[in-house]
Order: sequence, then structure tokens, then C-alpha cells
Amino acid sequence: MPTAKSYLFVPGDRPERFEKALNTHAGMVILDLEDAVAPDAKDSAREGIRQWLEASDTREFTQRLMLRVNDVDTSWYGRDVALLGSGKFQGVMLPKAQSVKALEQLSATLEGQQEIIPLIETVQGWDNARQLGEATRVSRLAFGSVDFAIDAGIEGDQEELDYVRSSLVLQSRLAGRAKPVDGVTVDFRNQDVLKADVARSRRYGFGAKLCIHPAQVDVVNEGYAPSAKEIDWAHRVLEGVEKFGLGAFALEGKLLDKPLFIRAQRILAAA
Repeated sequence: MPTAKSYLFVPGDRPERFEKALNTHAGMVILDLEDAVAPDAKDSAREGIRQWLEASDTREFTQRLMLRVNDVDTSWYGRDVALLGSGKFQGVMLPKAQSVKALEQLSATLEGQQEIIPLIETVQGWDNARQLGEATRVSRLAFGSVDFAIDAGIEGDQEELDYVRSSLVLQSRLAGRAKPVDGVTVDFRNQDVLKADVARSRRYGFGAKLCIHPAQVDVVNEGYAPSAKEIDWAHRVLEGVEKFGLGAFALEGKLLDKPLFIRAQRILAAA
């Protein structure tokens, strides 16, 4: 299961930023050939990435490097995917994912342990979320909340999308995949907004978040990690189990039983 908490986008036509992004604490760095690159710069951006890969020693970064290609219906898609043959990417993020057939065709072109993260950005993609999650090489789903809201005709990114977020968490669980990746916080200069978004996202069951600026990475990583209070609670639960057994017992006036024991185990595993 993937453990990255932060996925940092870097414009694919800005190779001078690639190494800087990799030197952050981002769990994954995504070289972006889609939204971040204008149509008339797609080819030059792809060539710039190819040259950077050839000139750079990326061995220590390979497991943290992904590529967001253009969607399957564009003329750029095939040439984008060809970059993955370099063997220097951990995987690929597919935008506007909604076809299992397209995911399986993409999977057949990949090598080794390369993974796929489908980006759910359309209502059709959301409706097929479980099937997309079950496709070969898919490690987890990601939520493209901004594009989804536009496609659905929804105005807002807070409670307006609560149902969609909850359903993606549940569909990911049914597909047997890692917790999904939540969408971006576009107000990247406001740390309070970001912290609130991460806290809500974690409560809903997401395990990571897309980032559009390096300044977001550390806040996101911290927000999805267990707090000191949670870790202390988990230790005390396990101590109680050792003392009283796995049956129900009281801790600080509250009844604790097997489900909370499992939660405590997960907290300590994440820590």
C-alpha cells in the first residue's frame, strides 16, 4: 500500500523546478504535462522532461517521481505515456479517468512496479470509481475536486462535495486500495485554510492530498500524520489490552473494545 501523504505538482515545462520539488518532503512529486502546460507548449515540455531525465541522476528519487499525462482523448497522450518507458517514474497519474478499458491499456504499457493513480474529475469517473480502483496497477484513487465540481455543475468545494468525498473513500475501501488522495487547496498562501481542509479530509477518511505549491507540503504531511495525543491514546489502549485482554474494558471512563483496538493499531502503524 502506498504511504505518501503529499503529492506535489510541478509544471512540466519548468525543469528548473524539478529538483527543488524533489528536495522538499513531498511523498510524491508529479511532473505535470496536463493542466500546468499550455497546449502550444506540450511538445517542448515533454522534450524538456526527457532531457532532464537523461541528464539527471534520479536514482534516489525514482520511487518519489510520477508523471501526469494528458487524458486519453488528446493527441498528446501516446507521446506522454512513452516517457514512462524511461524507467525513472514510480508511476503515472491519469486525468479525467473514467474508463476501465483505458486503464487496462495503460497498465499493459508499464514496466516493473509502476503504479497508476486515476484522477476522478468527472461525474462518470465518480460513478465508475470502484471499477477504476480495481483495475490493474491502480494503487489508489485521487479526487480532482475543482474539475469535478465544474463537470457536475456544483458551486463550491466544501460541504457541497461532502457526499462525493465520502463515496470515494468507501469505493476505495471496497476496491481494496489505499485511502484516496484529496483534491488541491487553491488558496495556497493561506495556511489556516489548508490546515482546515486537511483536517476535514482526514476525518472523512482520505490519506493524502494533492499540492500545488511547495509551501503546502509540510502542513499536509503533518495533518495526515497521527498527533502526539492520538499516539499516546493508542499506546494506552494497547497497554489496556495487555492487562485486561481483548474483551471490552474502560479507559478514562469510556468503553473500549476490539474495533478501537484495531484503530489504535492503525494509528501506531501510521506513526
